[in-house]
Order: sequence, then C-alpha cells, then structure tokens
Amino acid sequence: MKYKTRFLLFFAAMILFHLASNFAHPVTPTIIQELALPDYMFGLMLAVMMIANFLMSPFWGKINLYISSRQSLFICCLGYGAAQLGFAYATTQAGILFVRLLAGVFIGGIFVSLLTYVVNVAKPEDQAKYLTYSATIHSVFGAFGYLIGGLIGEYSIRAAFLLQAVTLCAAGILFRLFCLPDASNTEKISPGKWIQDINPLRAFLDGKYFMNTAFVLLFVLNALINLGNTGFDQAFNYYLKDQLGLTSSYNGIIKAAVGLVSFVCNMTLCLWIIRKTNTRRSMVMLVSVCTLAAVGTAVSGRAGTLIACGILLYAGYSVSVPVLQDMVASRANPGQKNLVMGFYNTTKSLGSIVGSLVAGFIYTVHIRLPFLCVAVVYGLSIVAAVGYLCHCQKSRD
Repeated sequence: MKYKTRFLLFFAAMILFHLASNFAHPVTPTIIQELALPDYMFGLMLAVMMIANFLMSPFWGKINLYISSRQSLFICCLGYGAAQLGFAYATTQAGILFVRLLAGVFIGGIFVSLLTYVVNVAKPEDQAKYLTYSATIHSVFGAFGYLIGGLIGEYSIRAAFLLQAVTLCAAGILFRLFCLPDASNTEKISPGKWIQDINPLRAFLDGKYFMNTAFVLLFVLNALINLGNTGFDQAFNYYLKDQLGLTSSYNGIIKAAVGLVSFVCNMTLCLWIIRKTNTRRSMVMLVSVCTLAAVGTAVSGRAGTLIACGILLYAGYSVSVPVLQDMVASRANPGQKNLVMGFYNTTKSLGSIVGSLVAGFIYTVHIRLPFLCVAVVYGLSIVAAVGYLCHCQKSRD
C-alpha cells in the first residue's frame, strides 16, 4: 500500500476517533441531574480523567519505543470504548469516577500515540503539514462529534455511549490494519530506568536545563489560559442545562458553532498573527480579548449575550494556543525542544486539571462564580503576557 494511501486511512481513523470522543460530552450534564449527583461532579469527572491522562502519558510515550504506535492506538481505542460503556451503565458517584479514571488512562495513550506516529512515520517534508492536518481534524471533527452526540442524546443518552464505543473500536481496528509499524527500540530496560523515564514529574525536573525568566513567564501564561478555558468550558456546558434548561442538542449545536468559528479563526487570523505580527504584542491583545469576553459572561443577564461572549472567549483561546506554542518553540534551543515542549504540555495539563476542579466546586457556592473566577484568571494572564513583553524589550530579544 502506498505511503499517502496509508496516511489517508490514518487520518480517516483519526476523524472517527475525534468524532466519537465527543459524543458523550453534551449528555453529561443530563446524566448528573438525572442521577441527582452533586453539581461539582461536572468538574470533578473531567479532573479525574485528566489526572489519569497526565500521569499515564509518559508511560505510553515510553511504551511506544517498544511496541508500535498502531498497537497502542488499537489497545487504547478498545480500552476507551470499554470505559465509556461502563460510564453508560454507572449509577453511583464512585462508579462514574472510576470509569472516568479508566478513560483517562487510555485517552493519554491515544493522544501520545497519534503524535508519535506522525513524527516517526511521516517524511521530513510532510511532517509539519501532517501535524497541521491532525490539529485541524481535532478541532473540526471534535465539534461535529459534540453535535452528533447532542442530537442522539435527545432520544437516548445510552445510545450516545453505545455509538461512541462502536466508533472507537472501529477507529482502533483501522489504526491497527493500516498504520505502519514504528517501534524503534528492542533493547531491554531495567525497572529502575523504566520508572525514571515514565515519571510524570520528569518534565519539571528537566526544566533545570533550560529554565529562565522568559520561560517562567511563558509557562505561567500557558497554565493560566488553560485553567481559564477549562474552567469556563466546564461551567458553561453545565450552566446551559442547569440554568437555561437547554437540551443536549442545543449544547451540541453551540459547541459545533464554536468549533467552526475557531477553525476559521485559526486558518486566517492565527496564521496572519504568526507570520506578519510581533507575536508578543499580539498575545497581549488576545488575552485581553479573552478577559473582556470572560467579564461579559460573568455580568451578562441575558442568555444570548452570555452565549455570544462565550463563543468569543472560545475563539480567542483557540487562536492564542498556536500563537503561544510558536512563541515557546521558537525560543527553545534546537537540542532542548523536546524538553521545552514536554514542560509546556505538563503546565497545560496542570492548568486544565485545576480549572475543572475549581469550576466544579465553586459552582456549588454560586452559579456565576466560575465565570467571575475565569475573568480574574484571564486578567492575570494579561499580567503574565505584558511581563513577558517587557522582559523581551528590556533584554532586546
């Protein structure tokens, strides 16, 4: 089979995965209310999953040196599907948290293996292009998966989970059948070295090799915008059901609109910012827009205004992420890029974990408090972005 044909089938399997991985999100608020679970569960469920993702990602990264990415993708897609079947039939808080933890273990393997496969197998001249394709598929088809799950959830919540499990298994089979083997290491490794290599805190320890004031400001900014985005996303989705009474289909439609707006912004505004502007100044403007949008969601008295400000906030975040990635990557020395990007991903994960936990628990105090907290967090991100700009001007970097 030709090289391009294999990658075409790889992207087809990736589309199935990103569709399926979002089928359950729009029906989750309904599950919480039907089972009479505490409101904070919407944040706690995601946090548990992301903690498992954070802890297990180094494990899967190491595993992919010894077994092919296609094998990891096959195992993890089936495991994720099984976890989602468990979610469909779980009725207790402990049971739901357990299957969310299990899902996080396998999701970590999928995302690590998708990236590993492209880096290992794509030709050098195709690598950047295929990574861009991967990011675009994630954005667009994730949004459509949210829409499909919301529409199915109108008729049967359990059907959304069943379709999710079947689609994930189909994606896993496609990965296994059509991806090339890419394992690169056949040497034995000692248990002590294995434990050292899969330590999720290794990224922090490796920071000593490159950390300086500029990187500290960039990583603080990264943690803040991901804390703000995740906190808003979780509170917003639950608020639509809990306070506005919108069904899962409306939730899915709004999310699909967000995905399309974000896609257009990334393909136009984001590329223009990276190619034509001073990204340090542009980042200050982007987080300022996010802050204003977050303030709008916190003080808005109308549902339409709240949703419009929310879409603006999502769009601002979606543009800021690749801009920040470019700022971090361009500052790293060529020999340290893996360490720097590993630290970047770690601070991103930690920000998302804290954001989901905080949003869930403070929502029980007051329904608008998460939105106010998000506005404060984005306000702090302006401070970090301005601090980085001033530091670079001072050092004439």
